[in-house]
Amino acid sequence: MGLILRAISALILPTVVALVVPFLLLNNYPADFLGSIAQMVGILLFVSGLLLSLLCIWLFLYIGRGTIMPWDPTRKLVAVGPYQYVRNPMISGVIAILAGEALFFGSLAIGLLAMVFFLINHVYFIYSEEPGLEKRFGESYREYKRNVPRWIPRLTLKQKD
Repeated sequence: MGLILRAISALILPTVVALVVPFLLLNNYPADFLGSIAQMVGILLFVSGLLLSLLCIWLFLYIGRGTIMPWDPTRKLVAVGPYQYVRNPMISGVIAILAGEALFFGSLAIGLLAMVFFLINHVYFIYSEEPGLEKRFGESYREYKRNVPRWIPRLTLKQKD
């Protein structure tokens, strides 16, 4: 699969979750603007989440030689950049985008979407993603899992022996 097609396929799921579904929710559930401070925080969260998500997609393409999509999984374990601090920065980025949209638009529906998205991914990672990564990458993934937290980023890098 060519690099451009891989990049486009890697954007499908995050785009649907972070942009299409919130747009549909805003059209069906009224928003209540919370004020300029909430909107500024929302913009910061949105931009931070977008940059983090794009960085993760880039790392998957260039370091992992694959994407987040099941039909084109990474061929190498990605444990650099934000993946040094937390195991799921891509999901964290999408959640930040959703939280930013929820604050900017004052949308309870998008806030609930962010929570449901997190819960679904949490269960998925525990019961499917992580066991699959252990099978694909073996001891290197188990070591990574022992040293890098799933959701709350560690503040320092672990020193190599």
